[in-house]
Amino acid sequence: MIDFESLGIHIPYNPTADGNIKTFCPKCHSKRHDRHDRSLSVNLRTGLFNCHYCGYKGSADSSAPTLKLTKAATIGSPRPASVKAIEKTYTQPSSTNCLKPVSATLGWFASRGISLNTLKTLRVSESIERMPRKATPVPTVNFNYFLADRLVNIKFRTPDKSFKMTPGARLIPFNIDAIRNTADCIITEGEMDALTFAECGRIDVISVPAGANSNLEWLDDFIEEYFDLKNQIYIAVDTDEKGIRLREELVRRFGAERCRIVEFGQDCKDANELLMKEGKEGVIRALEQASEFRPEGVVRLADVEDSLDALFHDGLQRGAITGHENLDRLISFETKRLCIVTGIPGNGKSEFIDEIAVRLNTRYGWKFAYFSPENFPLCYHVSKLTSKLTGKQFDRKTLSLGEYEEAKRYINRNFFFINPENYRIGTILKKAEYLVKRNGIKALVIDPYNRIEPEDDGSRSETLQISSLLDRLTKFAQNHDLLVILMAHPTKLHKNKDGIIDPPSLYDISGSAHFFNKADYGIVVHRNRQLRNVQIKIEKVKFRHLGEVGKAVFSYNPVNGRYQVWQPDNTPDWDDSNYLASIRKDKELQSVSQSVLFKDFLASPLSRLPGFTGLPD
Repeated sequence: MIDFESLGIHIPYNPTADGNIKTFCPKCHSKRHDRHDRSLSVNLRTGLFNCHYCGYKGSADSSAPTLKLTKAATIGSPRPASVKAIEKTYTQPSSTNCLKPVSATLGWFASRGISLNTLKTLRVSESIERMPRKATPVPTVNFNYFLADRLVNIKFRTPDKSFKMTPGARLIPFNIDAIRNTADCIITEGEMDALTFAECGRIDVISVPAGANSNLEWLDDFIEEYFDLKNQIYIAVDTDEKGIRLREELVRRFGAERCRIVEFGQDCKDANELLMKEGKEGVIRALEQASEFRPEGVVRLADVEDSLDALFHDGLQRGAITGHENLDRLISFETKRLCIVTGIPGNGKSEFIDEIAVRLNTRYGWKFAYFSPENFPLCYHVSKLTSKLTGKQFDRKTLSLGEYEEAKRYINRNFFFINPENYRIGTILKKAEYLVKRNGIKALVIDPYNRIEPEDDGSRSETLQISSLLDRLTKFAQNHDLLVILMAHPTKLHKNKDGIIDPPSLYDISGSAHFFNKADYGIVVHRNRQLRNVQIKIEKVKFRHLGEVGKAVFSYNPVNGRYQVWQPDNTPDWDDSNYLASIRKDKELQSVSQSVLFKDFLASPLSRLPGFTGLPD
């Protein structure tokens, strides 16, 4: 594999690329007036590159680095593939389904205000398909998803809103090729709304592939090439609860400063309804009146009206939980919050933070970023995460090669590590902001506080510096919809009458009482070596609906690094299940549910699997 990345040359993802491509030059792109010009020619086969603007040229090394997590293998033993070398394979849909032009369903589209010319432009077709919940094959409209003019997925739809996509095919935005080199773009929640804007003359429109789903992992591959240089991004999604969550996540990923929100009025929930009610003029007017985000710090009730309405109708909701019942009754986690974790050195603070991270990730899909200098070298930290995910000790005797490779792929997509050129908080947060937009992280771990380098000249007192830092972390969490976890060491270690160090509190952290006062969550991790357990003391939960003060007691499994409820006088029944295998089975079940008939599925053994609740729409 030719290593262009080490030279700062980013190769955009394109499964059909073979030979010469053009990309941005790492030497002159930041200085160019024309930020859209891809002046660097790269030969993917030979590694040769040449910039037609500044003259930068050379040849990339063909030895790509790998993520090494173990010592060098002995001669003759198989070596795991590098993360870069592992590419997921996708099902290729049949191109025959995208060839037949719309005819039988043309009248239905016309009733929705969509013309034949727009259907041809966005390459919509029709066919006869077997659909979920349908006893026999039925006529379908086919929304064909192309990437670099290559068919990669198809969404089949019946007029009565029965859907399916090609099982196992790659998720990409609908009509993504149309916005590759445009200055602006429009993002909708469904293909019909994309057709609506195209009908009104705005071809620079895409639709998210999976409806109002706030999991935007599919977006990661398109951020740099398709969205980084956009001047304005118009978000035109539905105004229901799911649409609001999608809108908020898109704004978080792209940055509020260049997003505009398209509103359709109280009587229309989406763009197509507005087209039918007010015609093309109404849609164009809504686009022109799309609201800009005002300067930071200026807020009106209208800005939070949707969230206020949801709170009024649905009430206060618990946050994300770990699945440990004794802990979940005390604390549930919410983004836009600051969590302070402390404890005596060597008592497992970092281990328990990893426990929280792995469980919130596998249960809710939250991606985590770490600034954790004390966990370097990185391979040691990744090996611990691997054990927590697989339930097995990190060694070749226990962990199979397949499990190891699966864990590498999973960690590469879900956990990110910040090791900046300096340890100033501004630098750390700048890297975290990049990971929000590029990879959609939902949590940032800073471990520990005392490795953060000061940014001022030392004229302010330590108390003021800590207060400013905590305010900055809270503001960052709120602006980027993150959970920020800060680990800080205590300095006041008190011994009781038996000479044993008592658990510290957040007030014992070096420097300031602000660590308690300004935290949304306060957690103390303390190991009781006499009873051989770990006490997790929830010292603060700012909002009552998210939890309460109390203590949860755990046993720690040194084999895989997991925590389980402590049972006095009983040997724990250790959990060694493979979380990744469970996630894989859930995805396989979802894939099956899309590809078989509903009644056949209910009659199959799969429908009797624990936790099955029915097919999704």
